[in-house]
Amino acid sequence: MYTKQKLVVEVIGAHNLLPKDGEGSSSPFVEVEFENQKLRTSVKFKDLNPVWNEKLVFHVADIADLPYRTLEVNVYNERCSTNSRNFLGKVRVSGSSVTMEDLQRSPQLYTLEKRSLFSHVRGEISLKMYLSTSEEANRAVVNNGSSFPRKNKKVQQPTNAVTVHHHHQQHQRVDDNRGGGGGGGDGGGGKQGNSNSSNVNHQLGEQPSPGEMKPPVVITTLQPPSVVPAAVNGVVPGGGGGGGGRVLHGGGSGGGAYSNEFSLKETSPHLGGGPLNKDKTSSTYDLVEQMQYLYVRVVKARDLPVFGIGGTAEVLAEVKLGNYKGITKRVSSSNAEWDQIFAFSKDCIGSSMAEIFIRDRGGGGDDFMGRVWFDLNEVPRRVPPDSQLAPQWYRMEDKKGDKSKGGEVMVAVWFGTQADEAFAEAWHSKAANVNFDGLCSIKSKIYLSPKLWYLRITIIEAQDVSLGEKGSTLMRYPEFLAKVQVQNQMLRTRISPPSSTRNLSNPYWNEDLIFVVAEPFEDYLLVSVEDRLAPGREEVVGRVAIPVAAVERRWDDKLVSSRWFNLDAGNNTRSFGGSRVHFRASLDGGYHVLDESTMYTSDLRPTAKQLWRPHVGVLEVGILGAAGLMPMKLVKEGGKGGAATTTTTTTTDAYCVAKYGQKWVRTRTVVDSLSPKWNEQYTWEVFDPCTVITIGVFDNCRFDKNNNNIAVAGAGAASAAAGGSRDSRIGKVRIRLSTLETDRVYTHSYPLIMLHTSGVKKTGELHLAVRFSCANVANMLHVYALPLLPKMHYVNPLSVNQVESLRYQAMSVVAMRLSRAESPLGREVVEYMLDHDSHMWSMRRSKANFSRLMNVLSGFFSLGRWFEAIRSWQRPVFSALFLVVALFLVLMPELIIPTVLIYMACLGTWRYKSRPRQPPHMDTRLSHADSAYPDELDEEFDSFPTSQSAEIVRMRYDRLRSVSGRIQTVVGDLATQGERFHALLSWRDPRATFLFVILCLLAAVGFYVVPMRVVLAIWLVYALRPPRFRSKLPSQALSFFRRLPSRADSLL
Repeated sequence: MYTKQKLVVEVIGAHNLLPKDGEGSSSPFVEVEFENQKLRTSVKFKDLNPVWNEKLVFHVADIADLPYRTLEVNVYNERCSTNSRNFLGKVRVSGSSVTMEDLQRSPQLYTLEKRSLFSHVRGEISLKMYLSTSEEANRAVVNNGSSFPRKNKKVQQPTNAVTVHHHHQQHQRVDDNRGGGGGGGDGGGGKQGNSNSSNVNHQLGEQPSPGEMKPPVVITTLQPPSVVPAAVNGVVPGGGGGGGGRVLHGGGSGGGAYSNEFSLKETSPHLGGGPLNKDKTSSTYDLVEQMQYLYVRVVKARDLPVFGIGGTAEVLAEVKLGNYKGITKRVSSSNAEWDQIFAFSKDCIGSSMAEIFIRDRGGGGDDFMGRVWFDLNEVPRRVPPDSQLAPQWYRMEDKKGDKSKGGEVMVAVWFGTQADEAFAEAWHSKAANVNFDGLCSIKSKIYLSPKLWYLRITIIEAQDVSLGEKGSTLMRYPEFLAKVQVQNQMLRTRISPPSSTRNLSNPYWNEDLIFVVAEPFEDYLLVSVEDRLAPGREEVVGRVAIPVAAVERRWDDKLVSSRWFNLDAGNNTRSFGGSRVHFRASLDGGYHVLDESTMYTSDLRPTAKQLWRPHVGVLEVGILGAAGLMPMKLVKEGGKGGAATTTTTTTTDAYCVAKYGQKWVRTRTVVDSLSPKWNEQYTWEVFDPCTVITIGVFDNCRFDKNNNNIAVAGAGAASAAAGGSRDSRIGKVRIRLSTLETDRVYTHSYPLIMLHTSGVKKTGELHLAVRFSCANVANMLHVYALPLLPKMHYVNPLSVNQVESLRYQAMSVVAMRLSRAESPLGREVVEYMLDHDSHMWSMRRSKANFSRLMNVLSGFFSLGRWFEAIRSWQRPVFSALFLVVALFLVLMPELIIPTVLIYMACLGTWRYKSRPRQPPHMDTRLSHADSAYPDELDEEFDSFPTSQSAEIVRMRYDRLRSVSGRIQTVVGDLATQGERFHALLSWRDPRATFLFVILCLLAAVGFYVVPMRVVLAIWLVYALRPPRFRSKLPSQALSFFRRLPSRADSLL
C-alpha cells in the first residue's frame, strides 16, 4: 500500500551530451526507474544541451525505507529511423539525497557515468528530487500514470508537461521576486530547437521557452555529486554577472558561443578619479579608481563615569554609521586607550551623521556611558601628502543630551581615499561580520621572498673509516657512501668504487651535491659517512655538522679551498678515532636560483647583489576589481529570532596575489562579494623586460573561525576536505612585460579560467590597469643583447635534472618562509602562483604542444606548397616571373642576402599596422582545453601515484602505449633516413657505395669545369620545367637513396 507522499523527480536539463546520431547531434530523452516504476520525459530533437523542466512522480511504498532505495536515471538518444535508442549515460542516485518539499529546494548536478568500461559518455544532467503531498503531485500522477510509448513520439507529447511546466514557471516567478532581481546567466544550450518540437508546443498550448530556465548547474564533480546552491540576489551560483562558472567541453554543439566569453575585453575606468576630479594623489594612484571613505579614529577616553562596585569596568567604543557598526577591543576604564581606525565606504553611507558610543562591558550588562556625534556635512576632507589630522577631545553626552556629567573621548574624523596612510590598518565596514581575531588575515600585505643561495658540497674522500660490522673485513667489501642533509633536503653520493691504489678504509667519491638555502642561515650542514650492510640498510660510521653561515661565499667559478673535518663516531665503538672526511663547501651567489617555471620566470638576477645591473624600467599595476566571480563556498546562517532552522547562502571572500621578482603583494579581502573592488596600486622595479608578472585570485578561507563555510567548487572542495583552512583557487593571469608598449596604460578585463575534471570553466573576470615605463630606451634595448641567465649558468652549467630538482627545493623553501609570516601566505597559494604541478603528464598539454610545433612548421609547409605550385605551372605568368628572378639572382649572387633582408624588413614594417593592440592572455583553444575529453582531464588531475582503480589505470596505460607506438614509429623512420646517409660511405652495400664514390668523382670534375652560376641556373630550369616535361615516377637520386640499407634490419 502506497503512502500519501509522492517522490517527485524534476528533470531540469542536460549539458554537453555526446552526439550519437551520426550528424553531430543527438535527440535525447531521460528514463527514470524507481521500485519497478519506469517513467520517461519527452524527446528533445537535435539538441546536445536539452532543457526539459518536466516532473516525474513516483509512488513510495515506505517513506522510512526511502534512504535505502536507489533511483536509476538513464539518458538515451532516440533513433527515429530504426525505432531504437543509443545510450548517452546514466546516474544512480541514493534515496538519502531526497529532500522534503520546500520552496528552497535546489537542483543537483550529476556527471553522467559509463555503463561499461568501453562506453563513450560525456555531459551532466541536472535533477531535483523531493517528497510532495501537494495537489500538484496528484495532478502529475494522473497525467503521468504510464510511461510514454516508443512509437509516434513526435506526435504523442505528454499533456502533463504543460501542467508541470506551467506550475514550475509560477514557482520560478515567486523565487525571482523574492530574490530581488533577474537571474545571473543564460540558459546554457536552451536556445537550440527543432521545427517539429516547436509545432508540437504550439498545438499543446503555451509553454515556457528553454531560455527562461535559470542555468541549472555550472559546477560539476565526480562522485559524490555536489549540491548546487539556490539563487542569491537573483544570481545562480556559478552564473554570476560576468558569466562565472560556465563549463566548456569539446565536441559539443554551440562551441562558438563561448569564444567571446573567454576573450580579453578592453575597459575604460575612471583612473585617478577621472579627468574632472584630479587631485594631488593622481600622480601616485593614477592606475586605480578613487574610493571615498569616512575614517573615524578613536584614540582614548578619560573621566568616564563608574558603574557598579570597585570601579574596574571594561569599556569599549562603538562607532555607528547607519546600518554599519564597528566595535573596538575591550580595555580597562582606568586606562581607556584604543587607537583604532574605522573606515566606512562612502557608497554604503546611509546616514547623515556618525555616532561614537562608549559602553561598559565589565558587569555583564550593556551600560551606556556617553556618546559623541558628527554631522557628515561638516567633516573635513584630507588629501595626502597632507599630514594626518590631529585627534581632539570631545565632551560626551548622556542619553538625555546632557554633557555636564559625561567624560571625554579623543577622536579624529575625516574623509579620504585609499591613498590615506590609515587605509591599510583600518577596520572596514564591509568586513563587519568578521570577528576581531580574523581581521589580520584580510588586510593587504607585502611579502618578500627569502634570498636564495645554491649550497654546493663537493665530497672528495674520507680517511680511516671503520666498517659498520664487526669482522666484516673478511666477509665482504665495504660499501661506503656519503650522505649530506640540509633541513629536509638530503642527497647521497654513489658507493665508493674499488681501487687498487687505495686502502679499503679510505673511500673516494669526488661528487658535487647542490642544495637550496635561504637567508638568514640558521641551519646546519650535516655530512655523514655510511656503510651499506644490505639493500635498504645503512649504518652511520661517522658524521660532522657545520653551520651554513660559516660556509664561504663566492660569485664566480673560482674554487674555494677544501678542508678536512674530523668525523664524530657517535655510538660506533669500532671507530679508529682518527676518521675524517675531505670536502669543499661554498655558497654560489653567481647563479639565479629558479623557484618559478622557466617559461614564466619574473626575475633573472643572480643571488649576489654585487652582480646586479641597474634597473631599466618600472612596472605599475593597478588591481581594480573583479566581476562575476563564482561562489566558492556555502555559508550556513541561523534562523532569525532564535529559530532552529538554518539558511544556506553562497559567498566568495576574494583577494588578489601578485608576484614579480622577490616581491609578493596581497590585496585586502573583500568579504561576501562576487564583484569585489580593490583599487590598489603597486610598483616593481624591472631589471629585464623579458619577464612575466603573475596575478592570482583566491578565496580566503582562513579568517572564518566559526567553520560555517563549505567549499562547493573546484579547489574549494579540496580545501574543505583538508579542514577548510586552505584558500581556494579562482584563477590567475600572466602578463609578459616584453609584449607591452612603453608608457602606455593597458586597462583590460582578463578572463579567469580554471581547468577541472569536468572541463574548462570561466570563474570570473579580473580588471587590471598595467603600465610599463622606461627612462632610458638605450639601456632597455641593450638588455636584449645580454645573456638571459647570469654568467655562472654558462661557465659551470647545471644539468636539466638538477635545475628541475633544485626548483622544487626552492619552491618548498619559499612556501615555508611565507607561511611563517603574519598573516601567512598559504602554501597552496605559493604553489599555484609558481606552477608547482607544471611537470605532470597531461594528454591535453601534449596535444597543445604538438599543435604549437605544427604551427611553427606550418610556414615551411606553406613555402613548400607554394614552390610546388610554381613548379606545376598552375599560373604560368607567376612561374615564368619567378624563374626569371631566380636566374637573375643566380647570375648576381651578391644580391641574394640583401634581397632577403630587405624583404624581411619590408614585411615587418607592413605588419606594424596590424600589430597586436592587447596583451596576450590564456587561450582555451590553444591550450586544447575546449577539446579535451573528461577522461583526459581526470588523468591530468589524478594524484601521483595514482588513486584510480586498476581498470582505469589499465585503460590509460593502453592509450599511452598506443600514442607511444606512433611516436616510436616516427622516431624509427627518422633514424632510418639518417642511417641511410651514413650508409653512403660505410660500404655496407658495396655496390651503392661504389656508385656514390664514382658519382662524387665525376661531379667534382664537372663542378670544377663548369661555373657554379651555370650549374645553379641549369638546376633551376630543370626543377621548374613544366609538368608536360616531367615524369610522375620518383627521381633516380631519390630511388637510389631509398635503396640504401639501414640498421633496422638488426633490430629484434
